[in-house]
Amino acid sequence: MTKPLRPRTQLVHGGTMRSQFGETSEALFLTSGYVYETMEAAVKRFTNEEPGFIYSRFANPTIRMFEERMALLEGAEDARATATGMAAVTSALLCCLKSGDHVLSSQALFGSCRFVIEELLPRYGITSTLVDGRDLNAWKAAIQPNTKIVFLESPSNPTLEIIDVRAVAEIAHSVGALLMVDNVFATPILQRPLEQGADIVVYSATKHIDGQGRCLGGVILSSKKWIDENLHNFMRQTGPSISPFNAWVMLKSLETLDLRVREHARNAEIVAKFLEGHPKVARVLYPGLKSHPQHELAMSQMAMGGGIVAFEIRGGREETFRFGNALKVIKISNNLGDSKSLITHPATTTHQRLTAEQRATVGIGEGTVRLSVGLEDVQDLIEDLDTALTQA
Repeated sequence: MTKPLRPRTQLVHGGTMRSQFGETSEALFLTSGYVYETMEAAVKRFTNEEPGFIYSRFANPTIRMFEERMALLEGAEDARATATGMAAVTSALLCCLKSGDHVLSSQALFGSCRFVIEELLPRYGITSTLVDGRDLNAWKAAIQPNTKIVFLESPSNPTLEIIDVRAVAEIAHSVGALLMVDNVFATPILQRPLEQGADIVVYSATKHIDGQGRCLGGVILSSKKWIDENLHNFMRQTGPSISPFNAWVMLKSLETLDLRVREHARNAEIVAKFLEGHPKVARVLYPGLKSHPQHELAMSQMAMGGGIVAFEIRGGREETFRFGNALKVIKISNNLGDSKSLITHPATTTHQRLTAEQRATVGIGEGTVRLSVGLEDVQDLIEDLDTALTQA
């Protein structure tokens, strides 16, 4: 048996399929359709009697390389790439739910995820319950016999709540439900939820996987059985597929994912420590800091603290906006996981659809900002933050 390659090597070589030209870089197949030698060959391709590609909405060589490399990295049996991260979340839910089913979710979610759970699913007769994900008793109390999917983010967006994945997986499995984890903030470099009991993992590949703010994409990873029985035909018929070009960009970005994510995390920890000691900052939330209320749990699940820091500016929205507008190196953007450091004000951007009460419940105040720490020299970031905080 060939010895399995380690993750960093898989990120460079995993899933590669070469054409007859023997190219070094993975080939980009910008094609919508494929031709067959005979009519009989087409019949066999459509009836799965013969392997091969039919239509790029179903599958494409470049997309398949990206999916296989992601599966190798995640430790999953299979994967499917989607057009966006939200297409991944929505497809993973809708492909296996029906009217009368129940979804149980943590309440600390990205704004669009909350929309899908709270507003979209109920339109199709799928009920939902949101709980404080940190409270295991709340999960136990809210689980129902008809719960089919349990969904969570850990760390959460934007306040970096940490949820005990192993414990919630046990609760989900006690009623036959599947645990689905949005692992965007941790990335597969720092956390592998499938190893902790999760059944499905989703990503917005737009974030760290691309890592340079270029392309949209998403990924769903799970067992081959679940994908074959639920997701494969759903995607084939509804079409939330990623473009081959975007998949190629993601595929090439995976080669440096390990290097980038670890550097993001190293910079973020230094920045978090600086912010923690600044008089204009009321609180800092970063899993790698001992002051984080769930630091020990975070470090038991994650290899490092990640590249995102949340913190609270004293003085509310006015002072926070003054601070943000004074930044020079750090840019204002609602994206994250980029090589450039990006900052956003969740209450007025990513979570503006929530009521003030709902935002307060998950720890988002008028002075809360989310900082995605990039790959710049960390001293330049600290000087930029210090200068802007002085003006706040």
